[in-house]
Amino acid sequence: MNAGTEQVVLAADDGSPVGVEDKASVHSSATPLHLAFSTHVYDSDGRILITRRALSKLTWPGVWTNSFCGHPAPGEDIEDAVRRRGEYELGLQLDQVELKVPDFRYRAVDASGVVENEICPVFTARAASPLQPRADEVMEWQWTDPALITAAVAATPWAFSPWLTLQLPLLYPERFGPA
Repeated sequence: MNAGTEQVVLAADDGSPVGVEDKASVHSSATPLHLAFSTHVYDSDGRILITRRALSKLTWPGVWTNSFCGHPAPGEDIEDAVRRRGEYELGLQLDQVELKVPDFRYRAVDASGVVENEICPVFTARAASPLQPRADEVMEWQWTDPALITAAVAATPWAFSPWLTLQLPLLYPERFGPA
Protein backbone atom coordinates (compact mmCIF):
# COMPACT_ATOMS: atom_id res chain seq x y z
CA MET A 1 0.00 0.00 0.00
CA ASN A 2 1.21 3.50 -0.83
CA ALA A 3 1.67 5.51 2.38
CA GLY A 4 -0.70 8.17 1.00
CA THR A 5 -3.46 5.74 0.00
CA GLU A 6 -6.35 5.68 2.44
CA GLN A 7 -8.07 2.32 2.77
CA VAL A 8 -11.49 1.37 4.07
CA VAL A 9 -12.59 -1.84 5.74
CA LEU A 10 -15.17 -3.81 3.77
CA ALA A 11 -17.86 -5.43 5.91
CA ALA A 12 -20.20 -8.39 5.89
CA ASP A 13 -23.86 -7.72 6.63
CA ASP A 14 -23.22 -8.47 10.33
CA GLY A 15 -20.47 -5.82 10.43
CA SER A 16 -17.52 -8.18 10.54
CA PRO A 17 -14.51 -7.17 8.40
CA VAL A 18 -14.19 -9.09 5.13
CA GLY A 19 -11.49 -7.16 3.28
CA VAL A 20 -9.88 -3.85 2.49
CA GLU A 21 -10.17 -1.54 -0.51
CA ASP A 22 -8.72 1.83 -1.47
CA LYS A 23 -11.08 4.65 -0.46
CA ALA A 24 -10.64 6.28 -3.85
CA SER A 25 -12.16 3.26 -5.59
CA VAL A 26 -14.74 2.09 -3.05
CA HIS A 27 -17.31 4.91 -3.51
CA SER A 28 -18.98 4.35 -6.87
CA SER A 29 -22.33 3.33 -8.27
CA ALA A 30 -21.74 -0.13 -6.78
CA THR A 31 -20.24 0.76 -3.39
CA PRO A 32 -19.67 -2.31 -1.22
CA LEU A 33 -20.78 -2.26 2.41
CA HIS A 34 -17.94 -0.81 4.48
CA LEU A 35 -17.15 0.59 7.92
CA ALA A 36 -17.34 4.31 8.66
CA PHE A 37 -18.25 6.64 11.52
CA SER A 38 -20.09 9.91 11.92
CA THR A 39 -19.36 12.52 14.60
CA HIS A 40 -21.36 15.39 16.06
CA VAL A 41 -19.15 17.89 17.90
CA TYR A 42 -20.37 20.25 20.61
CA ASP A 43 -18.70 23.29 22.14
CA SER A 44 -18.58 24.20 25.83
CA ASP A 45 -21.85 26.15 25.42
CA GLY A 46 -23.70 23.07 24.13
CA ARG A 47 -23.90 24.27 20.54
CA ILE A 48 -23.50 21.69 17.77
CA LEU A 49 -21.08 22.13 14.88
CA ILE A 50 -22.56 21.72 11.41
CA THR A 51 -20.37 21.85 8.33
CA ARG A 52 -20.89 22.37 4.63
CA ARG A 53 -18.93 19.88 2.57
CA ALA A 54 -16.33 21.29 0.19
CA LEU A 55 -17.30 21.39 -3.47
CA SER A 56 -14.35 19.08 -4.21
CA LYS A 57 -15.86 16.21 -2.17
CA LEU A 58 -16.82 13.12 -4.19
CA THR A 59 -20.15 12.63 -2.44
CA TRP A 60 -22.68 15.33 -1.56
CA PRO A 61 -20.41 18.28 -2.41
CA GLY A 62 -21.62 21.59 -0.99
CA VAL A 63 -24.22 19.95 1.29
CA TRP A 64 -24.70 20.87 4.95
CA THR A 65 -24.06 17.95 7.28
CA ASN A 66 -22.87 16.89 10.71
CA SER A 67 -19.47 17.94 12.08
CA PHE A 68 -17.41 15.27 10.29
CA CYS A 69 -17.35 11.68 9.07
CA GLY A 70 -14.62 9.23 8.20
CA HIS A 71 -13.47 5.65 7.93
CA PRO A 72 -11.38 3.66 10.39
CA ALA A 73 -8.18 2.32 8.85
CA PRO A 74 -7.66 -1.44 8.83
CA GLY A 75 -6.90 -2.49 12.42
CA GLU A 76 -7.51 1.02 13.82
CA ASP A 77 -9.63 1.48 16.94
CA ILE A 78 -12.71 3.44 15.88
CA GLU A 79 -12.41 6.03 18.68
CA ASP A 80 -8.79 6.63 17.58
CA ALA A 81 -10.11 7.09 14.03
CA VAL A 82 -12.66 9.66 15.25
CA ARG A 83 -9.90 11.64 16.97
CA ARG A 84 -7.60 11.35 13.92
CA ARG A 85 -10.27 12.55 11.52
CA GLY A 86 -11.37 15.43 13.77
CA GLU A 87 -7.78 16.66 13.82
CA TYR A 88 -7.29 16.16 10.07
CA GLU A 89 -10.55 17.63 8.79
CA LEU A 90 -11.29 20.33 11.37
CA GLY A 91 -7.98 20.88 13.18
CA LEU A 92 -9.81 19.93 16.38
CA GLN A 93 -8.63 18.18 19.47
CA LEU A 94 -11.60 16.29 20.92
CA ASP A 95 -12.56 15.17 24.37
CA GLN A 96 -15.60 13.38 25.76
CA VAL A 97 -15.78 11.16 22.67
CA GLU A 98 -18.82 8.95 23.19
CA LEU A 99 -20.50 6.30 21.07
CA LYS A 100 -24.21 7.24 20.87
CA VAL A 101 -25.70 5.08 18.09
CA PRO A 102 -23.58 1.93 17.68
CA ASP A 103 -25.73 0.18 15.08
CA PHE A 104 -26.44 3.01 12.61
CA ARG A 105 -26.20 2.03 8.95
CA TYR A 106 -27.47 3.57 5.77
CA ARG A 107 -27.38 3.44 2.01
CA ALA A 108 -27.91 6.60 -0.05
CA VAL A 109 -27.31 7.68 -3.64
CA ASP A 110 -26.25 11.23 -4.45
CA ALA A 111 -27.21 13.20 -7.57
CA SER A 112 -24.11 12.00 -9.46
CA GLY A 113 -25.00 8.34 -8.84
CA VAL A 114 -22.29 7.73 -6.21
CA VAL A 115 -23.51 5.42 -3.46
CA GLU A 116 -22.77 5.56 0.26
CA ASN A 117 -23.26 2.09 1.78
CA GLU A 118 -21.98 2.16 5.34
CA ILE A 119 -22.12 0.63 8.76
CA CYS A 120 -21.58 3.95 10.48
CA PRO A 121 -21.61 4.21 14.29
CA VAL A 122 -22.52 7.71 15.47
CA PHE A 123 -20.35 9.52 18.02
CA THR A 124 -20.58 12.78 19.91
CA ALA A 125 -17.56 14.71 21.18
CA ARG A 126 -16.65 18.04 22.69
CA ALA A 127 -14.28 20.47 21.01
CA ALA A 128 -11.15 20.87 23.14
CA SER A 129 -9.33 23.31 20.85
CA PRO A 130 -10.15 26.05 18.34
CA LEU A 131 -11.65 25.04 15.00
CA GLN A 132 -9.31 25.22 11.96
CA PRO A 133 -11.09 23.39 9.10
CA ARG A 134 -9.31 22.33 5.91
CA ALA A 135 -10.69 24.12 2.85
CA ASP A 136 -10.62 20.89 0.83
CA GLU A 137 -12.96 19.27 3.37
CA VAL A 138 -15.20 22.06 4.68
CA MET A 139 -16.31 25.17 2.80
CA GLU A 140 -18.46 26.65 5.59
CA TRP A 141 -19.25 25.85 9.19
CA GLN A 142 -21.46 27.09 12.02
CA TRP A 143 -21.93 26.45 15.72
CA THR A 144 -25.68 26.35 16.32
CA ASP A 145 -28.26 25.50 18.93
CA PRO A 146 -29.31 21.85 18.54
CA ALA A 147 -32.97 22.93 18.57
CA LEU A 148 -32.40 25.10 15.49
CA ILE A 149 -30.67 22.40 13.42
CA THR A 150 -33.20 19.73 14.39
CA ALA A 151 -36.03 22.10 13.39
CA ALA A 152 -34.31 22.93 10.08
CA VAL A 153 -33.75 19.24 9.27
CA ALA A 154 -37.33 18.34 10.18
CA ALA A 155 -38.66 21.15 7.95
CA THR A 156 -36.29 20.78 4.97
CA PRO A 157 -34.57 17.38 5.05
CA TRP A 158 -33.63 17.66 1.35
CA ALA A 159 -31.25 20.54 2.23
CA PHE A 160 -28.98 18.30 4.34
CA SER A 161 -26.96 15.13 3.93
CA PRO A 162 -29.07 11.98 4.10
CA TRP A 163 -27.04 10.60 7.01
CA LEU A 164 -27.65 13.77 9.06
CA THR A 165 -31.39 13.57 8.46
CA LEU A 166 -31.35 9.95 9.64
CA GLN A 167 -29.04 10.51 12.64
CA LEU A 168 -30.60 13.57 14.29
CA PRO A 169 -33.89 11.81 15.18
CA LEU A 170 -31.79 9.10 16.86
CA LEU A 171 -29.79 11.67 18.84
CA TYR A 172 -32.82 13.90 19.63
CA PRO A 173 -35.93 11.66 19.52
CA GLU A 174 -37.89 14.10 21.69
CA ARG A 175 -37.60 16.76 18.97
CA PHE A 176 -38.81 14.56 16.12
CA GLY A 177 -41.76 12.74 17.71
CA PRO A 178 -42.72 9.12 17.05
CA ALA A 179 -41.05 7.42 14.08
